[in-house]
Amino acid sequence: MATTLNVRNPRAHALARELAQRRNTGITEAVIHALEHELERERSSTPLAQRLESLADRALAKAGPNPRPVTEADRDAMWTR
Repeated sequence: MATTLNVRNPRAHALARELAQRRNTGITEAVIHALEHELERERSSTPLAQRLESLADRALAKAGPNPRPVTEADRDAMWTR
């Protein structure tokens, strides 16, 4: 049994129509492809918290076993390079 999707938003129709025209395809196919593309991006994206944790781990690894605190002068020097 097929389920229908009825979008009544004029902007959504305009965007779907433009994508379909650019790809020389029908609106339905353009919407399906766009949704598949976005779902794939969502599925393959790494959550922000996980990305930040990875960055922090790499920064700690570069600091070595006995890191010294970063001074205000150190921070200022980073901005002038």
